[in-house]
Amino acid sequence: MSTALLTDRYELTMIDAAIASGRHDRESVFEVFSRRLPEGRRYGIVAGTGRLLDAIESFRFTDAELGWLRDNSVVTAATLDWLADYRFRGTLLGYQEGEVYFPGSPILVVEGTFAEAVILETLTLSVLNYDSAVASAASRMVSAADGRPLAEMGSRRASEQSAVAAARAAYIAGFGASSNLEAGRRWGIPTMGTAAHAFTLLHDTEEEAFRAQVAALGSSTTLLVDTYDVTAAVDLAVRVAGTGLGAVRIDSGDLPSQVAAVRSQLDSLGATHTRITVTNDLDEYTIAALRAAPVDSYGVGTSVVTGSGHPASGMVYKLVSRRGDDGEWLDVAKRSTAKATVAGRKFPVRALADGVATAETIHVVDPDDTAPAEATPGRALLVPLITDGVIDERYRGAAGTALAREHRASAIAELPASAFRLSRGEPALPVRYV
Repeated sequence: MSTALLTDRYELTMIDAAIASGRHDRESVFEVFSRRLPEGRRYGIVAGTGRLLDAIESFRFTDAELGWLRDNSVVTAATLDWLADYRFRGTLLGYQEGEVYFPGSPILVVEGTFAEAVILETLTLSVLNYDSAVASAASRMVSAADGRPLAEMGSRRASEQSAVAAARAAYIAGFGASSNLEAGRRWGIPTMGTAAHAFTLLHDTEEEAFRAQVAALGSSTTLLVDTYDVTAAVDLAVRVAGTGLGAVRIDSGDLPSQVAAVRSQLDSLGATHTRITVTNDLDEYTIAALRAAPVDSYGVGTSVVTGSGHPASGMVYKLVSRRGDDGEWLDVAKRSTAKATVAGRKFPVRALADGVATAETIHVVDPDDTAPAEATPGRALLVPLITDGVIDERYRGAAGTALAREHRASAIAELPASAFRLSRGEPALPVRYV
């Protein structure tokens, strides 16, 4: 399915006018970055890159899209002819998916003609802004869980396609599983889920419901114990499934005291290996508050798919350099108050000391410089994603998702301890331009 109309009208009208002025073929460099992090955040996580590569590959104007544009007089005939032959033939470099980013980090660099690059603005931002918001929130939850597993279960709190994207972003950020089956099929994410309160209410008694679930799924299943009375349900669950019961789930109540009481009860019944999983509108703060409680795992819904209060990352897509009629590169930037940008093609490097990140240094370089990596010691952050229109397949599909998850773990391991505080504070690393 074409993604070509998943864009704003002004992308096409700009191209229409640029074709008329003869400037549409000027070589250009665009960059994606965020001016700031959400309040209280110390870092962000890049996510959505694999989805974006798929979307760019499908960014084609077929007869259906061209016909609609023609019927609605969106652009002129000359531009329709240009769009009919469109495919991105430029170069895309970016922070590897799963990478940590900070204000000003040039997480994506788009090189090509003005027209072929500017047309990808809306699509790029719609993918990266949402996926990175989810991954950034999810990463904080993973840190707050302190090694205990988390499952994403927020599909009912997002649109159907956003739910799939959110499951992928949360998995990249360190969640272990998702309740969303399409995410499992499309991206290779482990899926989980057993029963909701409706299953218990369907049956004449709670015991009948428990016996039906154990008969279908085995004693290693997770029984939901807060439909009626938690204490009675825990006793019943062990009686039905035996002391080998896999887990009980608690979805309501005062969780710290409830969890402590259930753990004590399970142990007294001999179910010492039965795990306790909690849900109930969790976020990074409630997860952190449960750190001392005997919780074994968490299920998170609304908070993760909405970026824990920040559903967009505030990323922008800006022209930073273009080639002039004389063949020389001209660095350009927006100068308006509060929205000024830094001109010039960027080459970012993360400085490290004994394996710990200390700063992000962004070198402003000539777009023709083919060896900016020699500019400074440290870890170069940009990797080639598309080269002359050819997509690097390593970053796509289930394998690309797994690679992004691995990279997030290694990037997070470089951060100083201050990055994981949930209190308000400055970004964990200073960003400096040279």
